[in-house]
Amino acid sequence: MSAPLPVVAIVGRPNVGKSTFFNRVIGGRSAIVEDRPGVTRDRNFGQAEWAGRPFWLVDTGGFIGEDVDPLAVAVRDQIMAAIGEADVVVFMVDGREGPTAEDQAVAEILRTSGRPVVLLVNKLDRHPEEDAQHEFWSLGLGEPLPVSSSSGRGSGDVLDAIVAHLPERVPPGDDAPLYIAVIGRPNVGKSSFANRLLGEERTVVSDIPGTTRDSIDTPFRYGGRDLVLVDTAGLRRQARVKEGVEYYSALRTERAIARSAVCLLLIDSTEEIHVQDLRIAERTLDAGCGLVIVANKWDLIEKDDRTSAAYEKHVKERAPSLAHVPMVFISALTGQRVRKALDIALEVADRRETRIATSEVNDVVGELVRRLPPPHHHGRAVKILYATQAGVRPPTFVFFSNEPKGFTRNYLRYLTNGLRRAWDFGGVPLQLRIRGRREDAA
Repeated sequence: MSAPLPVVAIVGRPNVGKSTFFNRVIGGRSAIVEDRPGVTRDRNFGQAEWAGRPFWLVDTGGFIGEDVDPLAVAVRDQIMAAIGEADVVVFMVDGREGPTAEDQAVAEILRTSGRPVVLLVNKLDRHPEEDAQHEFWSLGLGEPLPVSSSSGRGSGDVLDAIVAHLPERVPPGDDAPLYIAVIGRPNVGKSSFANRLLGEERTVVSDIPGTTRDSIDTPFRYGGRDLVLVDTAGLRRQARVKEGVEYYSALRTERAIARSAVCLLLIDSTEEIHVQDLRIAERTLDAGCGLVIVANKWDLIEKDDRTSAAYEKHVKERAPSLAHVPMVFISALTGQRVRKALDIALEVADRRETRIATSEVNDVVGELVRRLPPPHHHGRAVKILYATQAGVRPPTFVFFSNEPKGFTRNYLRYLTNGLRRAWDFGGVPLQLRIRGRREDAA
C-alpha cells in the first residue's frame, strides 16, 4: 500500500483561465477550453508532478454567485465538493478585471474552509511590467501570485507554492495494515457490502473517522490480520452531502485503487455487466492492484447449479483479460458469501507478495520458449538470454534479450499466461519488462 496522492483543486469564476492552467500543468488538453463562461461544467482530473511530488489536479466549473439556474447551483455544489476534497485549493482570478463581488464570495468560503489556498492572478501576460496582482491582497488570502496560463509565465512559482502546501509524505511501515478497497459503479451495493462485512466481523471497536477529502477508512481485524476497508461510497451518512460530491466518485475510486493491495469490484448480478465495470477492472489491474470480482444481489437470481458458471463465463468472454480474476457470488442483503469474498481477497493479497527463485523462473521460461520461440525481428532470431523476478506488489519479471524491441504484444501475452499457469497468480497483475543484455535488472 502506498500513501494516497494529495488533491489540488482549481476554483474560481467562469472564464478566468482555470482549464488553460490545468491543461498546461497536466501536459495535455483534457479539459474543454473555449472563450465563453461556464464551459467546464463537471470536473476533470489528472495526475501532475512537480519537484518530485506527485498529486491529483482537479479542474472545476466556474462559480456563479447566487444564480438560481439549476446548472449554476450544480456547479456551486461541485465547487464546494472540490474544496472539501482538496488538500490545497488554487483560487484563480482575472488580473485584467480586478477583484469582483463573486471573487469576494469565493474568498469568504475559502477563508473559512481551513484549506491552504494559493491565490493565482491570471492573464498578466506582461508581468513584471504590469502588477495588477497587488489589487487582490484585498481578498485576505495572502500573497497574490501573477501568472499567464496561456504562455506559462509564472507557472513555476505557482507550482512551487502548491508543493510547499502539500501534506508531508509518510511512507507506510513494514507493519502497516493491509488495505482492501470496495469499488464499483453507484448503486451496486458497495456500502451494504461493507456494512455487512464490518457488522459481522469487526473486532476493533474504535473507528478512524474518514474526512470529506477522502474515502472512508475503517480498520478491523480478521483472521489474525490488521486490515483497513476503504469504502469509496462512505460507510456513514454524512450530514446532507450535496450532489456535487458525486462528481468525485471517479477520483475517489482512483485514489482508493492507488492506496490498496486488493480491490473488491462489486457488480450487480441482476444486470448485464457494464462497460464501466470492465473499465474499472482494467484500471485496477493496470495500477498493479489485486482484483476480485464480487457479483452482488445473487439472492435475486433464479438459478440452478450451472447459473454462476454461465454468468462468470459470460463476463470473461466479454473481457478475456479478466480470465484469471476470481469471482464470487454474494448477497450483501442476506450476508451470503460475504466472508468468502474477503477470504479470497486475502488470498490474492498473499499471491501479490509471491517471490519465485530465478532458477525456477528460467526453467519455466525455457520451456515456454521451446514450445513457441519468439518471432523474428528484422530478420534476426529473438532470444531470451535469461529471466528473473525483480519485485513484488505486483510480481514483476525482467527478461533479458538480444533484441528487446522484438517482442510483440501477443508474445508478451503468451509469456504472461505461461507464468500464470506455472504459479498461482489468480487476481494478480503481472508486469513484464524486456531489457537488453547489458541493461541492469533493476
